[in-house]
Amino acid sequence: MEVRAKKALGQHFLTDQSIAMQIAQALQAPLPGQEVTPALEIGPGMGVLTNYLLQRPEIDLKMVEIDRESVDYLLTHFPQVNGSLFEADFLKMPLERFFSGQFCIIGNFPYNISSQIFFRILDYREQVPQVVCMIQKEVAERIAEKPGTKTYGILSVLLQAWYDIEYLFTVGEGAFNPPPKVKSAVIRLRRNARTVLGCDESLFKTVVKTSFNQRRKTMRNSLRPLIQAKIRKEGWDEAAAAAFTSDSVFDLRPERLGVEDFISLTQKLS
Repeated sequence: MEVRAKKALGQHFLTDQSIAMQIAQALQAPLPGQEVTPALEIGPGMGVLTNYLLQRPEIDLKMVEIDRESVDYLLTHFPQVNGSLFEADFLKMPLERFFSGQFCIIGNFPYNISSQIFFRILDYREQVPQVVCMIQKEVAERIAEKPGTKTYGILSVLLQAWYDIEYLFTVGEGAFNPPPKVKSAVIRLRRNARTVLGCDESLFKTVVKTSFNQRRKTMRNSLRPLIQAKIRKEGWDEAAAAAFTSDSVFDLRPERLGVEDFISLTQKLS
């Protein structure tokens, strides 16, 4: 019995055993102070990665799989996962019902929803100290990139605000069935020491997203609505407004700003 890869679900099943073993080994467990680390595998498919995770006694593995055919396959070939395998959509499942404390996330993320998965992980960042995942190489590079490059973007800033990110290794197209049209990469995210952002988090996200959505413009132009809102809020006259917008940060394009720069800019616009 084989599971048919479904394009609508972005399925490309990992078949390379050595790659699966490397991904499983990249999850650093147990967590400090724990004998066993809870972990959630997203999209186990036919269990190539699952097989190696189950061989690690220091990992208490749960899995979430949206595809009924894959669920049936896993229950047949890995009967020990019965009770730990949830047929659900990761983007919608209430994770707090299944994990009362910290847990790690691992998986070969469906490429078509990888960004959405990361945004959801950010929602649970206080519970998720570590993520190991395989994603499209271009997205992996973007997430791990530092300021000053064309690939640096929204996900780079939002994830690096809360996680230290390591690009571990590249995976070729031939490691999958069916082969994707792009290369893949494995990255590891580990929660950094930041406990508070130091600014309004909702506004921070708006500043980051607004600036990168018009990344060819300077911050002065891309953030014009937010700047004008700040001027109206403060009731500044023309001279005060000009003094505010003369700050050199507004001359930059978004890829030049690091996380701390965006935090400072958000404070300025609050």
